[in-house]
Amino acid sequence: MPPKDATPVHAAKTQLSRLIERALRGEDVVICRGKQPVVRLVPVTPVNRRTPGAWKGIAALDESFFDPLSADELRAWEGG
Repeated sequence: MPPKDATPVHAAKTQLSRLIERALRGEDVVICRGKQPVVRLVPVTPVNRRTPGAWKGIAALDESFFDPLSADELRAWEGG
């Protein structure tokens, strides 16, 4: 049995913007097919932006990082 406020697929197609707004406000938005609940609409958690310098003091490269690759390493990078 679907939740009492579940939205049928057909109604969800025509009211998607409203359903998104409800989900963003924290409401539980369930879409059902017939009497079967099939989808829950939830907000996406924002991805944190990269912070310049976040790895400072954690990772370091020495001058050898910039040395040319050996023939074996170069073949491996090229898929050989």
